Formats: sequence, structure tokens, C-alpha cells
Amino acid sequence: MSPLRALVDAGHEIVLVVTQPDRRRARGADLLPTPVKAAAQELGLAVSDRVDDVLDAGAELGVVVAFGRLIRPHVLERLPMVNLHFSLLPRWRGAAPVERAILAGDSETGVCLMALEEGLDTGPVYACQRVEIGPEEPAQELRVRLVDVGTAMLVERLAAGPAGLGEPVPQEGEATYAAKIDHDELRLDWSRPAVELHRLVRVGRAWTTWRGKRLLVLRARLLPDASSGPPGELAGTRAATVEGALELVEVQPEGRAPQGAEAWLRGARPQPGERLGS
Repeated sequence: MSPLRALVDAGHEIVLVVTQPDRRRARGADLLPTPVKAAAQELGLAVSDRVDDVLDAGAELGVVVAFGRLIRPHVLERLPMVNLHFSLLPRWRGAAPVERAILAGDSETGVCLMALEEGLDTGPVYACQRVEIGPEEPAQELRVRLVDVGTAMLVERLAAGPAGLGEPVPQEGEATYAAKIDHDELRLDWSRPAVELHRLVRVGRAWTTWRGKRLLVLRARLLPDASSGPPGELAGTRAATVEGALELVEVQPEGRAPQGAEAWLRGARPQPGERLGS
């Protein structure tokens, strides 16, 4: 359940929902609301895409979840806000904490409920909960689990209203920053170890090339001890790396729908010496 629906179900009065503006999902398509706006409208809640509108809404507390925009100081001065952040702060402050935790090979992450302040995820924390990262778990599935954990934490901490939050404590430890994932960063470089490429696939939208065209690798299995040929060489669904191999499970050729790797291979018919990424 989303945090918005959970707060409504818990009996909290939501005076205003602020989300991103409507956008087109494809060229020439109609403007579509964000999932948050659609949910708010279904619940009969007022919606805006202007953060400043909260200042006259009569709210006691702002709750921020994956908003994607910084809240300006003049708003924070007038309305206290809390933020659900999907990492164990101060590790992985920033835009892509779930993806960065996977790429770094972290075995665990978590959710922190923090007081929002002007700095980037620097505010003191009310509560944190640790969550183990599965060795094969993709970012999308991990994010769903983190939302569930964070939603339960949020509802529990606000059961007695904003006053029940308690006093937050400063973050402790070395800060690391989770920069937004760049498209080029998701390119599969077959001269790198298979374990690193597997993490890229788990993040989502990892890509390579095949005969000069883009090929998304949507799902793959790690074969760390597999014997390797030249990087990028295919042996059935196995793609060699400098150390170990990846077994391709699901791919998406450029301009086509996702398909199983075996079905793609039957159509691609690799010739001797052909490699992914070349």
C-alpha cells in the first residue's frame, strides 16, 4: 500500500497532495497524471503541482516520499516536514539510494524517517529500519519492499499525530552520495567481472549492443565460476566476461518487445566470432 493511502486509512486528514505536473508518456499523447495524483483524485483529495500551495493549506506537517525536488527554505521555515528516505542514512544520500546500494554490492539497506531540512538528506532521523538485499533482487522489487517497510514505520510514528514523532537524532557515520544513474552508466562492459554486470542488470535498463543496435538485458543470472571466453562471446544464452559469465534470461532488442533470451537467440543466430557489445 502506498504511504498516501495508508495515511488516509489510518484516519489522518490530508489537506493537500503535491506531486509532479501532468506529463506526456509518448510523443503526441495526451497529458497524463502521475500515479500519486491519480490516487489522490480517487481518494477525493485536493492536488497541486506547486509546493508553495502547502503554505496556505492549513497543514500541521508535510510528509515527503520520493518527491524528486528540493523543498525551498521559505517553505521549510513555515511548515515542518518529514521524509521517508530509502537508505540507512548517512549512507546513500541523494537521488538513487536503492540503485547505488545494489551497484556497490551492499548486503543491506533500509528506510529512515528523517526531519527535512535544506541540505540534501542531511536532517536528523526519527527512526531507521534495516532491510536485507537479496543477492538476485532487482531494484524494482527491493523498492517495493522498502516502501512497505517505510509506510508501516510512518503510520506507526504518526499514530499520535505530529507530536508523537519524538525528537530526531543527528545522523552518524560517513556520508556517501547516491547520484542519479546516468544512461551511459548502464552500458554492459563485458571486459568487467560478471558480478558487476549482474548488479547493473538488477538496477534495470542495462544495455549492450548487438550488430550495431541496442539490446536491453532485462534479466540475467550470475554464473561467477563459469569458464569464460572472449568478453561478450555467446555460448548459448551465456555471455562471457573477463571473470565469470552472465546467463541471459530476458532481453529486449531495439524497437521490439521483451522476449526470452532463447527465443531471441533463435532469431539472432550468432555467427562464430560475433560478440555482444562489439
